[in-house]
Amino acid sequence: MGNTFSLRLIFSVTFLALVYSFLPNVSKAQLGFPYCESFEGGTVQDNTIFGGSARLTDGVIRLTDAVVDQNGFIYIDIPFSSTYGLKASFEYYSYGGSGADGLSFFLFDAETPVFSPGGFGGSLGYAQRNNEAGLSRAYLGVGFDEFGNFGNSAEGKSGGFFGVGTDLVPNAVVVRGPGNGLIGYPFVVGRRTMQTGNDGMRPDDQFPISSGGFNANRVKDPNTPGYRKVFIELQPNPEEGGFFLTVRMMVTTVPGQPKMLTIFDRPYYFIAPQNLKVGFAGSTGGLTNIHEIDDLIVEVYDLDGLEEPLAKNIDDKASCASQENTFEITSNEVELFNENSQIACLQFYASLEEIEAEDADVCSRAKCRPENRVLELPQGVFRAADQGGKFTFFPNPEYIDDTVKVYYTVTDNYGKTSKGKYISLLIQESPDPVSLVAEGFDPEIDQARRCEGEGILLKAIGDEAYFSFEWYKNDELIPGSNTGEWLASEAGVYQVIAYNSKNCPAKSNLFEIIIPSFPSLEIDSPVVGCRVGMTLDIRDYITNYDLELYDYQLETPLGLFLENEEMASVNISGTYFLRIKHKDLSCWSEPVAFEVKIVTEVLVARFDYEADGTGIKTEEEGGIFIDDPIRFNDLSTGGVVSWLWEFDDGNTSTLSSPVHVFGKKGNFKVKLTVTNELGCEKSFEMEVPLTLSYRVMFPTGFTPTMEENQFFRPKTKGIVNMELLIFNLWGNMLFRTDVLDTDGWDGRINGELAPAGNYVYRVNMVSIDGEFIEESGTFSLIR
Repeated sequence: MGNTFSLRLIFSVTFLALVYSFLPNVSKAQLGFPYCESFEGGTVQDNTIFGGSARLTDGVIRLTDAVVDQNGFIYIDIPFSSTYGLKASFEYYSYGGSGADGLSFFLFDAETPVFSPGGFGGSLGYAQRNNEAGLSRAYLGVGFDEFGNFGNSAEGKSGGFFGVGTDLVPNAVVVRGPGNGLIGYPFVVGRRTMQTGNDGMRPDDQFPISSGGFNANRVKDPNTPGYRKVFIELQPNPEEGGFFLTVRMMVTTVPGQPKMLTIFDRPYYFIAPQNLKVGFAGSTGGLTNIHEIDDLIVEVYDLDGLEEPLAKNIDDKASCASQENTFEITSNEVELFNENSQIACLQFYASLEEIEAEDADVCSRAKCRPENRVLELPQGVFRAADQGGKFTFFPNPEYIDDTVKVYYTVTDNYGKTSKGKYISLLIQESPDPVSLVAEGFDPEIDQARRCEGEGILLKAIGDEAYFSFEWYKNDELIPGSNTGEWLASEAGVYQVIAYNSKNCPAKSNLFEIIIPSFPSLEIDSPVVGCRVGMTLDIRDYITNYDLELYDYQLETPLGLFLENEEMASVNISGTYFLRIKHKDLSCWSEPVAFEVKIVTEVLVARFDYEADGTGIKTEEEGGIFIDDPIRFNDLSTGGVVSWLWEFDDGNTSTLSSPVHVFGKKGNFKVKLTVTNELGCEKSFEMEVPLTLSYRVMFPTGFTPTMEENQFFRPKTKGIVNMELLIFNLWGNMLFRTDVLDTDGWDGRINGELAPAGNYVYRVNMVSIDGEFIEESGTFSLIR
């Protein structure tokens, strides 16, 4: 089935940009087959993507140096259709090291959004490696494995040579299947190139993957031992699906006797994506080798089985003098018969003889030859686009009303080229310039700002009679715009093209209509006034308030409208609406609703404190000790909903009346901050002096024979250690204890009640805050 195209003359408002994009040396894009790259001359096509250690050097692509743990990859960023199969050939050089790891040729889905190589080392940049993902959307990987890990199941790979498990299989060519991430990349088939057997080679056909060890050089001569060239073919296999895979190698092990060896010739059942891309990867591990690629060609498998595009002669097309004219050849003039085919290349010639004389080398079809993309004739210059059917013609002014004839061929994305045909163009006079003028604006002004829906009348002004017009907005033709005026009410860049009686265009200047969007309008809600009857300045609550660029409008609950500075005096609670506009425009934004709330009850923060449950606060009342729980009683008014106590010792509380123990001496500034339901805050501070860490009280006497007051001991508070000693008046110690909660002396000596009289006590104590206390005195034993 052929696609249906037509040739048309294009006068785009992006005309200059389009013309520039067609210049032959701006880029080196190509579409499809064939791809040919010798890597000579120090440059490569722009679509050769490098990664890792890969680089262009000395006329080859070097993937790795003879350095341990190195990896490199390249891929050709061109989609190749899989419909008719493909074949690729390349030379590889592997030399100069101890023999590892190897290199791979791979194909992957051209629709892969982000390219990522596979695991390196033994995975050769194709398969997964432990937790490293494999090649993104991989389709086929052919590994040339020196060290032996690509053909086994080590490091998480799927399958390997029969019976080897994770053992090494050095000197092997291995095919692995599709995969993505950590899934797939199965072992399909392998060939041991230095062994015999079902998966080996005949003894006289055996060869090592590497072409030379230390001190070896690159082998480019097919007659020299060490030469390696690979031929890979994917022949469509419509009956069983996938392809019939053939891998051949030209190998030289004996001087002057290169051999063509078939490595694989078998089905590859995996269905291919519509388009594929080609790449290579190489890696080293603990051992090393230089790995290089040279002379890459990628073609359709059966070029002869495809049909050539059918080009036609093109007559009586007009071009206009003194300007670049843009055309597009589509299939009213060229029919494309091959499935999924596109125009990949348009080339110009001065005669049919030049087309016939051009050689038929496959690589001449790889891209438009620079010399054939630009053709200078006496009547003007033809320039073909890098790809597709677009071209431009710039006629010379002295050939007005003359006809120019140029010959052309079209090549599709499979590399099939049409027979030569001609294009005949009539050179017509161009009109005088035309100006686009906005009504009400100085002609020198090229842009205007407007509100949504406000129109500007644009006019085409010139010194010639124009017969038709085309108005463009943002480079797109406005339907029904064949008039000398246009009321523009949408944002965009406008241009008019006026045509004279010979249908030649004159392009105007550009005029931009800007409909600026409203800035983000944010305001606190609610806006709160924390004093009864206060006045608020709403401007203080608007995010990024900018009176230089914008105007602001406030609608009050009473229906009044306040603008800018007038918003400084708001004293009524309720719902308000805020709008914004650009200063140079009259349109306001949609309103933003917010609340204003001004308190009606005064918020007061107050509190008092006491030793919890005692009412004691002052020293006269007995004092508060450092380990006493202190109750803080909130006395605040004004609709308090939350409390924050700060005790000046690093501790806080959010209870309304908390209990707190300070545990040390000091003058503590306790602060209470209260908040009402509107978020208003008030604070109050009070100093709490804590000077008492202990108390010791000794009785003047005791009565051991009575039911009460039977023991002698001091009453204490805030004491953590105590030693109590009792003596008679002659200094003899009668009692001693270091038990803090002791009952004390019971008035007995060796079980007998001591005589009435005076006795002496002495205590050694430590207070809760570490103070050492020594006291002594006399007391009476009363019978």
